Amino acid sequence: MAGTDIARHPIHLGLGASAEVEPLFTGEMDWYASYAARHDGDGADGRLVSMHVFTESWKVWEMHPHGSEVVLCIAGSIRLYQENADGLVEIVDLGPGQYAINEPGIWHTADVEKEATALFITAGLGTRHRQR
Repeated sequence: MAGTDIARHPIHLGLGASAEVEPLFTGEMDWYASYAARHDGDGADGRLVSMHVFTESWKVWEMHPHGSEVVLCIAGSIRLYQENADGLVEIVDLGPGQYAINEPGIWHTADVEKEATALFITAGLGTRHRQR
């Protein structure tokens, strides 16, 4: 039996310390909408664990109002921008094995110079996006 590729099939961590393999990740916003519908009953306690490879900077800011998000750099380097409620932007540089926490309500985005890989543990309920 082979293991499951997290880049293709993220994990949902749910109520009662459960873990579920998610359907094939498409990268489209409708995938996230389907994910939310599947796990709506977990409310703010559900977590999406996913891994993404980035070859360019993010085109949007995002914010998770109901829980923290862990961003763990696996390979390459990531410059994470976190915008506080007062508008002040803090910069966190991440290399392999380093992580940052996006607190609830903090808008965040990222730059990558070359290819970078990151693992995310996200409280996705109510996630919002805005153009960068």
